[in-house]
Amino acid sequence: MSARVPVKRTAKLFIGGAFPRSESGRSYEVFADDGKPLAYAAQASRKDLRDAVLAARGAFPTWSGMTAYNRGQILYRVAELMEGRRSQFRDELADAGAADPDRGVDAAIDRWVWYAGWADKIAQTLGTSNPVAGPYFNFTIPEPTGVVGIVAPIDQSLLGLVSRLAPAIVGGNTTVVLASERSPLPAVSLAEVLATSDVPGGVVNILTGVTAELVPWLASHMDVNAIDVTGVPDELVADTERAAADNVKRVHRAPDADPFVPQAQSPYEITALMEFKTVWHPMGA
Repeated sequence: MSARVPVKRTAKLFIGGAFPRSESGRSYEVFADDGKPLAYAAQASRKDLRDAVLAARGAFPTWSGMTAYNRGQILYRVAELMEGRRSQFRDELADAGAADPDRGVDAAIDRWVWYAGWADKIAQTLGTSNPVAGPYFNFTIPEPTGVVGIVAPIDQSLLGLVSRLAPAIVGGNTTVVLASERSPLPAVSLAEVLATSDVPGGVVNILTGVTAELVPWLASHMDVNAIDVTGVPDELVADTERAAADNVKRVHRAPDADPFVPQAQSPYEITALMEFKTVWHPMGA
């Protein structure tokens, strides 16, 4: 009998809950830290990015309209599925050259659980009832911004991605994520987790490809309401911020801290991508 030929992985995009190839037909080879070829990943185009934004916009009313408790339960389910794929994530981090893959996977899962727990606590903790001089109630309430673009850090390809994605969606936003160009496979595996969880299609859309090619299109897209530039290369930050200003996008960058330390997770990472609405209501009406 001839030796069995293993099925090679083709890492696809994740758009609207589906796994399409790039409409351009392009792909690029992904290598391990030691130079070993691992897979071919889809190289997203501008059309793919537009499709991802359209999917995110379409999913926004459903996701933002869910109760906070329901969102928290759905996100906790994602952590359960990540735990089930722990060995796969560990192997992918090892291939990417992570110094301690087990620690990286544990930290990513724990961080996802931590942010999931904030879903029904954001409004109570960071909203407020304001004292006013008059017969009125005055409430300040956090609300999702809308569609958020996320450029994942090139290093810490799982923990860095989770640290940017989880706080963006827990508050009700939907997202378009540019995965680490150098190590996209953990992001693709996370997409497979999301696809088999209860997260509605379009809430998270993950694109693999060339960061320098995709960032200008993401930053200038007029239907993206905010952008997390944590993973944008330094030489592109100024141009990205200028492009984002065209439709007054909110621009956020994570604090420059070790992603493993507790200070790297904060409820303010959630509200950095939310709006605060103040409502007046007459008393006694």
